[in-house]
Amino acid sequence: MATLVLANSFLLIPIWILNRGIGPHVLALEAAVLTAAFLLLPTSSWTRLAAWVCGLVVVFVSVLQLGDTTARMSLARPLNLYLDIQLVSAIANLLRGTLGEFVGTMVLAGGLIALLTVGALLGFLLSTLHPEPGQRRQWIAGAAALAIALVAVPTRWIHPNGVALGLPAVQLAREQVRHVRSMMQENDRFGAEMAAAPDRYTSMPGLLDGLEGRDVILAFVESYGMSALDDDRYAPTIQPRLASMLESFESAGLHVVTGKLVAPSQGGMSWLGHGSVLSGLWLENQLRYDLLLASDRQTLVDDFEAAGYRTTALMPAITMAWPEGERFGYDRIYAWQDIGYAGPPLNWVTMPDQFTWSYLEYTIRHTDDRPLFAEVGLISSHAPWTPILPVLDDWESIGNGEVFAPFSDAGETPEELWRDGDRVREHYALAVGYAIDAMASYAARFVDEQTVLIALGDHQPAPLITGDDATRSVPVHVIARDPDVLEPFLRWDFLPGVLPPEMEGDGRRMDTFRDWFVNAYSGSATEGQP
Repeated sequence: MATLVLANSFLLIPIWILNRGIGPHVLALEAAVLTAAFLLLPTSSWTRLAAWVCGLVVVFVSVLQLGDTTARMSLARPLNLYLDIQLVSAIANLLRGTLGEFVGTMVLAGGLIALLTVGALLGFLLSTLHPEPGQRRQWIAGAAALAIALVAVPTRWIHPNGVALGLPAVQLAREQVRHVRSMMQENDRFGAEMAAAPDRYTSMPGLLDGLEGRDVILAFVESYGMSALDDDRYAPTIQPRLASMLESFESAGLHVVTGKLVAPSQGGMSWLGHGSVLSGLWLENQLRYDLLLASDRQTLVDDFEAAGYRTTALMPAITMAWPEGERFGYDRIYAWQDIGYAGPPLNWVTMPDQFTWSYLEYTIRHTDDRPLFAEVGLISSHAPWTPILPVLDDWESIGNGEVFAPFSDAGETPEELWRDGDRVREHYALAVGYAIDAMASYAARFVDEQTVLIALGDHQPAPLITGDDATRSVPVHVIARDPDVLEPFLRWDFLPGVLPPEMEGDGRRMDTFRDWFVNAYSGSATEGQP
């Protein structure tokens, strides 16, 4: 019985976590078949070896099930081993970055040892189930258990939603086979899409002339999705911030229009949204992103460079080598190690958004006579959403970031905060509110006649925050001092102000932005044509 309970728990607990309670299945038929089979097998070295192998396989399947649960809860999609195996290193790096190199490594090693220990324990228990000679009762029990389990399998398929029997390992294997088949066809599908999508604009007459040499700042705000504006849990925090932002813009003589775009991911993998906007291709999975990188397709970075702009990526979250940035062809990349931030890290967040904005203004923007195209990654609204900083009034005091030292131990620790789901959601809203306030303060102070600021969310947060059925749309705010430069966005169904239009469906996808933007601000666009 102990063997059955242990195997059954390992196969079903990840599913129970996803469903937030025991169910819909309470018995994994694979565990019943496995236990019954070892009740019938005779004593031998092969039986013991098979028991140990099966114990480790059960634990391995459980780990994959847990990965599937994690993907569904954090990324709003199932696990895809074909694509997600490379995320293992990213998770390891995140743990080391959050807990420190030594503690993170020890946690990873401890988890691996624990899994191997449980696998060995289950293997040992299975190896003790074999009947001894003359134990007729155990033979009968094993045969009966195996027969019942095998009869229950077709019952499970006939009534997949009506019985408490599950086949979690079989279901996981089927899904992964289906994913592999789909991904094997993705290369051809994506190649056809890439060939059909507009690519090279560098020879277009009047390329981006409609911008009249203004700096263009494309700023992605972490986890800033439409749920922050529409969800009753977050709107009371976010809507007043947006109203305050609008007031500050009006006082500063700025104009703002707002729309929304659909992101290709949720809960993470921000680079898919960045890449979709830049390339004009729908990068809904890692394979598509990798295929883009392996191609010679031009992007919005090339468009700006051909129009005489210097191109920069300011990415404070990039703490390791970033060959993708080299592929996109920026003139200059400022990753974490290039920025020279002297303040404290704030859990996962390497530096607060206000410092990133300050660095953009005081270190990057005014170093060249050419106009600037800058892609900026803002990360203060990244989980774990603690601590929540105030926006400093004195921008000149920010300097190298030492001014943020008093906030190094501010607020709750992630471990304390994440014990309470309601508190996590409250802090999410506060973190997005800080990101909006920092952006608004920067814009009111530094957006001049020669600046167009496009601030948009990179994706919606995880289903833990949004719920399971939320849209993947994100707000897009476009800010300038000259209202004429915003006219193309108004023709693209954006609205004046800080709230996007209400419309049926989710709206346009991020991959539509590049083609529209280049055409809207080039050639005939300088004569007022969209």
